[in-house]
Amino acid sequence: MSFETPFLQNGRTVRGVIQGDSVPQQFIPQLVDHIVAGRFPVERLITYYDFAEINLAAAESAAGKTIKPVLRMPH
Repeated sequence: MSFETPFLQNGRTVRGVIQGDSVPQQFIPQLVDHIVAGRFPVERLITYYDFAEINLAAAESAAGKTIKPVLRMPH
């Protein structure tokens, strides 16, 4: 990623974040508890695509139409 110098002026800060800076030993059990209790409907985030639809999956992901595209491999 690149930025023009004027963007970084006036005290702006650019900070990278990897996986939300979570502590996996705490976050993952909490996430699982939310999923099991029905408070985090993970299935609504997933759209399944046949492997032949890989380009459609990539396009819909880039367009924000799907959050988590999952490809199904042929048997």
